[in-house]
Amino acid sequence: MTSPTTRVLSVLELLQARGAMSGTELAQRLEVDGRTLRRYIRKLEDLGIPVVAERGRYGAYRLMPGFKLPPMVFTDDEALALSVGLLAARRLGLAEAAPAVESARAKLERVMPEPLQRRTRALGDTVQLDLAHPDAPADNRALFTLSAAAHARQRVQLAYRTPQGEASERAFDTYGLAWRGGRWYAVGHCHLRGGLRSFRLDRVLSVQPLPASFGVPEDFDAVRHLALGVASLPRAFSVQVLLRTDLATAREELFDAIGLFAPQDGGGVLLHSQVDDLAWYARQLARLSFDFEVLHPPALRDALVECAQALLRKAGPARAAPGL
Repeated sequence: MTSPTTRVLSVLELLQARGAMSGTELAQRLEVDGRTLRRYIRKLEDLGIPVVAERGRYGAYRLMPGFKLPPMVFTDDEALALSVGLLAARRLGLAEAAPAVESARAKLERVMPEPLQRRTRALGDTVQLDLAHPDAPADNRALFTLSAAAHARQRVQLAYRTPQGEASERAFDTYGLAWRGGRWYAVGHCHLRGGLRSFRLDRVLSVQPLPASFGVPEDFDAVRHLALGVASLPRAFSVQVLLRTDLATAREELFDAIGLFAPQDGGGVLLHSQVDDLAWYARQLARLSFDFEVLHPPALRDALVECAQALLRKAGPARAAPGL
């Protein structure tokens, strides 16, 4: 604490963050005595900030219920984290994200000291995030409504438009929302189909809360579900490859969307995939640092041979070692 003004603002920040604190606890956090703390409370009241003092053995100071007040007090690291988050928000397919981001960034910069302003502006001018180009929904209502329903475990009535333009409705339990491949998805239990389904938010027509609740499977991962769904779509070739490594290494060198990873009791990881292009799949295997065995289809072995021959051609003719 460097000045009385900083301590007064710190009282406000603590009450906003904690809801209620005893005078003793506040004084200890600020490293002041009770008389000084009461003086800080009066300064807040003089500024029009309603601080309620509850008397008695369990008394405490709190802000009046429903009272919310900017400005918030951020450390330098917190302000930088917010700036990076705003940069990401520009690219996450949120309707009207750009003007909202610029408005929020301007508000932050107005209350920042000059050195921190320079640092955050440098971030905005020089940092680029490699996110896929988004297909933004028409507005943010579906995202907000479904995220609130997921948090409250409240069932919704979901109206949806298929890629062919057909509209349908179903009761839906939103387990989670995920950003993948430039799009937002809602993942959960579809009562029309009786199972787990994912829906693109840019195709959602409307969302209406229903008077029903639901439970979510333990440790459910919406992003993981989307990756597995893409990996298991029927394609031209069904592939099985035994990877001579552990599960963590396999996932680190490959990626979830390539297929389903199944650890084997005898060692190794069995990879199940569905692909249309065996030459592309051979190139993914060729870059692995560990051994593997192609179990199916035999045509994948031919694709690997062709991949190896292509690499040898690109490497050029072999040269004899000096002196031989």
